[in-house]
Amino acid sequence: MTSLNQYRRGAKLYAAFLVGRVPNHALRLAVYRRLGMRIGEHTSVHWRCAFFGIEGVRVADHSIIGNDCFLDGRRGLTIGRNVNIGGHVHVFTMEHDPQDARFAAVGGPVTIEDRAYVASRSTVLPGVTIGEGAVVAAGAVVTKDVEPYTIVGGVPARVIGKRTRDLTYELDFHLPFQ
Repeated sequence: MTSLNQYRRGAKLYAAFLVGRVPNHALRLAVYRRLGMRIGEHTSVHWRCAFFGIEGVRVADHSIIGNDCFLDGRRGLTIGRNVNIGGHVHVFTMEHDPQDARFAAVGGPVTIEDRAYVASRSTVLPGVTIGEGAVVAAGAVVTKDVEPYTIVGGVPARVIGKRTRDLTYELDFHLPFQ
């Protein structure tokens, strides 16, 4: 039997899905906040994002979430200040254990620290921390923590370089219809 809470969760996900198709930042942010997502000042969440556990997603000030992303907040997803997440990025906080006889769900919170850049079509798996100023190259699959100011790429992601620590930018990108 399906509980009332399951229907409520389903209704929140459906509402987030629908508003994600509306090409207006202000409306999307207002509805996402109403659904329990914590979103900082001057942050933009581009359209067609999908969510699990939207109430577990926290995005700090001046960050950008690209179009068509999937954000899983079921175990907690924290995105810092001035973080740029490219389009089509998937961030998971839960997955199934293929070795478990009952295929149990396991996972852990994901943290993406200040001024990190997660490029398009990357995947971040449960329990990972992406350090301050770190870069995840396009298409990478991040299976373990990324040290601050490190550039990783590949499947699975490995260190491919270092990033300067002299970062002073402040992201503030908003188009009214995007």
